[in-house]
Amino acid sequence: MDLGLKDKVIIVTGGGAGIGAGISRACLAEGARVVVLSRPSKNVEDFMAEMKAVDAKCELVEAHLEDTQRCKDVIAEIEASYGAIDGLVNNAGVNDGCGLESGSVERFLESLGKNLTHYYALAHYALPALKKSQGSIVNISSKVALTGQGGTSGYAASKGAQLALTREWAAELLPYNIRVNAVLPAEVMTPLYSRWLQTLGDPDAKLKEITDKIPLGHRMTLSSEIAAATVFLLSPTQSGHTTGQHLIVDGGYVHLDRALT
Repeated sequence: MDLGLKDKVIIVTGGGAGIGAGISRACLAEGARVVVLSRPSKNVEDFMAEMKAVDAKCELVEAHLEDTQRCKDVIAEIEASYGAIDGLVNNAGVNDGCGLESGSVERFLESLGKNLTHYYALAHYALPALKKSQGSIVNISSKVALTGQGGTSGYAASKGAQLALTREWAAELLPYNIRVNAVLPAEVMTPLYSRWLQTLGDPDAKLKEITDKIPLGHRMTLSSEIAAATVFLLSPTQSGHTTGQHLIVDGGYVHLDRALT
């Protein structure tokens, strides 16, 4: 199936690790040109080394996305370098554990900066280019937006707002044929998730406790499965009439009856 992404310029925030790396790989497999926006890290360094080794059409632009001026600058740099922006995947963020009781107003605002503000900033600054290309935006949210989790108010507020903005932007951008959709992961095995498991006394037991609650196959969702949903939503040929949707890729974790687990 041709998704019509060959030579399209796709920005993926946090695109060098975890779910973001899976999305970058999926876009590259469809012939897209990928610009990874990320702060530096060992995972990002390893990913870019892998991309260089296979001569992938993938560039890293280092950015701390909490800096909205940097968001403005990188969009200008990308458009000047590539001549177009066809897709924006807002993915970067962190579950930073800023709770109502355990956090503070200052930490809450910091959490919004890490997880929400750059979604708006990048879309805002990329909008003129997306109008020209009639491109697409995909916001990576989380099941926490729908279920809550406890102890993570900043992250939950950000993820819920991402869903609201998805439909708000889908409505606002109808005149420009710009589609806006969201993908919601639940439990996905990423390097960050794996490191969290290793901080526990019995990682294997904790992992089994988690996967036992996932109805379909009692397994973690793969990054590649989140990526497949994302590239479908980016596709102008296969999802050209899909906008304002919240696609949950979670093995039934959120919506199926708990009696199943």
